[in-house]
Amino acid sequence: QVQLAESGGGLVQAGGSLRLSCAASGRIFSSYDVAWFRQAPGKERELVATINWVGSDPWYSHSVKGRFTISGDNANHAWYLQMSSLKPEDTARYYCAANTYGVGYDSWGQGTQVTVSS
Repeated sequence: QVQLAESGGGLVQAGGSLRLSCAASGRIFSSYDVAWFRQAPGKERELVATINWVGSDPWYSHSVKGRFTISGDNANHAWYLQMSSLKPEDTARYYCAANTYGVGYDSWGQGTQVTVSS
């Protein structure tokens, strides 16, 4: 089983930047499609960005397109979410997830908190 661990969250002022990291460990057999989700208190989980198993073809939700960049380092089983021009509405717990069996995002990290102050 693959374990994921996010890091890089924190408190930042509006307009600032943060870089989230997601590291995989455990029984890693190949590269995976990876996604970043976020969930704010009282709100549904939101898909933010995805990248395929070769580290290309990024997709972004409308709410973050142009401000966030997803990338991957398949050789080191790590993925990143560069977040710029942060807004208070970006405040949420951010999770990375991997599609390890090709049937959906089945491996999840514990999340990292991002708080954007106005």
